[in-house]
Amino acid sequence: MVEALVAAGIAVGSGGVVYALAAARVVKQYERGVVLRLGRLKDSVRGPGLTMIVPFVDRLRKVNMQIVTMPVPAQDGITRDNVTVRVDAVIYFKVIDPADAVIQVEDYQFAVSQMAQTSLRSIIGKSDLDDLLSNREKLNQGLELMIDSPAIGWGVQIDRVEIKDVSLPETMKRSMARQAEADRERRARVINADAELQASKKLAEAAGVMSEQPAALQLRLLQTVVAVAAEKNSTLVLPFPVELLRFLERAQPSQAAPAEPAEPVKAPVAPPVAPLAEPAAAEIPPAQAPVEIVGEDGEIDSPKNL
Repeated sequence: MVEALVAAGIAVGSGGVVYALAAARVVKQYERGVVLRLGRLKDSVRGPGLTMIVPFVDRLRKVNMQIVTMPVPAQDGITRDNVTVRVDAVIYFKVIDPADAVIQVEDYQFAVSQMAQTSLRSIIGKSDLDDLLSNREKLNQGLELMIDSPAIGWGVQIDRVEIKDVSLPETMKRSMARQAEADRERRARVINADAELQASKKLAEAAGVMSEQPAALQLRLLQTVVAVAAEKNSTLVLPFPVELLRFLERAQPSQAAPAEPAEPVKAPVAPPVAPLAEPAAAEIPPAQAPVEIVGEDGEIDSPKNL
């Protein structure tokens, strides 16, 4: 009899141990337990520590309350100014209501991921390229609001959304590089012109001081000579100061004023010469008739016989 009681006690104890092991659950500090009894949600959410449930009746689901860091896959889109870009982001969120995270949505992490991708595509289509590159803080806030609106009903709170990278086509990168180079060249020219203007003003002031003290120009010349000689050049060019020439001019005795130049004498103008008449043709005397000479014998001698 006693043995039977002992055996029954042992069996009951064993059953109690098995029941306790089956009913005991440990909830970690960063988790919360949601109990479903016969498929019905219990009002109380189990806190961290050891908790007991009814075996084969209750089902405990643990929900992580830590902040989750989820990368958003890169999305291809066309901006408002018709530029093809590829943008990826990262989202930080956490569960604030474990019961809603279990009941309201099947998989809250997958739902948040899909909502983040859809919102990122929408942001790309509504923004310009310059906003994606330089005004990311505003876009991050808009993206956070778009994701947080439906996530509140899932018991999820969006802490932060950050756009990580914006990939551009190579042609667009080259165009932007040329634009930046041209802008920097423009600024360099403006800076050089401003420097020339300031230098000209300072040089004008220096020239005014040197005009009052001519010796200052000679001292400046000597300083230039010293600076050039320090370079150990084989050729040294010494410019002759113009002020020294002016000093020598002032040192010469003043000469008498030159007499006024006499009025120029006008040379007599020769009267115009009439053109010479063409010489008259020389008169050629008419040819004389041959002379006939009669000889003693009564024959006429020709001039050849004379």
